[in-house]
Amino acid sequence: MPEITRRKSVTVNIGGVRVGSDAPVVVQSMTNTDTADIETSIQQVAALARAGSEMVRLTVNNDEAAKAIPYIKEGIEKKGWNTPLIGDFHYNGHILLTKYPECAQALAKYRINPGNVSIGRKDDDNFRTMVECAVKNQKPVRIGVNWGSLDQALLTKMMDENSKSAHPLDARDVMLETMVRSAYDNAIAAERYGLRRDQIILSVKVSNVRDLIDVYTELAKRTDHALHLGLTEAGMGMKGTVASTAGLAPLLLAGIGDTIRVSLTPTPGGDRAEEVRCAQQILQALNIRSFTPQVTSCPGCGRTTSTYFQMLAEQVTGYITEQMPEWKKLYPGVEEMKLAVMGCVVNGPGESKHANIGISLPGTFEEPKAPVYVDGKLYTTLKGEGIVDEFKVILDNYVKSHYGSSGPAHIQELAAIS
Repeated sequence: MPEITRRKSVTVNIGGVRVGSDAPVVVQSMTNTDTADIETSIQQVAALARAGSEMVRLTVNNDEAAKAIPYIKEGIEKKGWNTPLIGDFHYNGHILLTKYPECAQALAKYRINPGNVSIGRKDDDNFRTMVECAVKNQKPVRIGVNWGSLDQALLTKMMDENSKSAHPLDARDVMLETMVRSAYDNAIAAERYGLRRDQIILSVKVSNVRDLIDVYTELAKRTDHALHLGLTEAGMGMKGTVASTAGLAPLLLAGIGDTIRVSLTPTPGGDRAEEVRCAQQILQALNIRSFTPQVTSCPGCGRTTSTYFQMLAEQVTGYITEQMPEWKKLYPGVEEMKLAVMGCVVNGPGESKHANIGISLPGTFEEPKAPVYVDGKLYTTLKGEGIVDEFKVILDNYVKSHYGSSGPAHIQELAAIS
């Protein structure tokens, strides 16, 4: 499989996490708690980190939130997580960062929105104050442009200039060009105010997939700053997952993007960490990074009227999810393991042979037995009511023998199951 050629970008260090073209694409997330609610925020940050978020952003919108940040950082560290915290500031960031130096120091990065503090406007001093605070505390920033809060003064100026052009662009293209200009011009200003190039990340987020691809492609041509990718307000459930994947995948395959966040709207009481798992699956599906063993399973058809293979696929996937926190510590490389759970004899054996471990369950009217393949070779055939538990034993033994400290073992060393 051909390697993806990453766009060359400057690497930024965010609390020990490197973001740039000479580092893996980083997964990040954002809390939806009231940041001033310290305990609830600690619990959610820890849950996001446990799911695999390598950085977590929190809203810092008032005095109480700013005062809470150092305690949240202390709380997650007590839980064993050193996940960098990012402060999301709007309108009053210059006040909060100056008024609460403990907050400014506890955060690993500041997000600045040029739509509400920007150069060339009456609040230019506010932008400069935030940048100078970052310089003082040696913190990187993300200059995060969002089409929903785009600098209206700049947009009006660009529209006026476009109307006088001999070859005017349409309104969509002017809007996207304004976003690129806003990000780039503010980055140059931040450097002028004292930030180094390796302390700046840029983003230009929109909620339309094709607009997202176009605006990031254009920004990537004009600068070597590290880029944060994300489809803003992607939506809920399947819609949000599909839209985010459709927007991020073409950019990532083109080598564009150094960190990603999937902005899913959770269901009431839903799991916020779903956005982390979605981001991981996008990267893993593109063979950019590996986070957890992948289970290939067929969709089922008329040959598989039994739902047994569906149950097995679900249970194996759930079992892997439960075991991964421990497996990651003990068995480096286990995240690259591939499993296949197939429902009949048509594609089952072939797909199973391409996996590290594969099982082909009997389809309708097939003989009630399930051949298991290990590293492409028939290992054993399972029968009866204990197939699930026996398959888990084979899986456990494979992980221990192939990814443990002793290294790969011969097939014969796996626990014999007949």
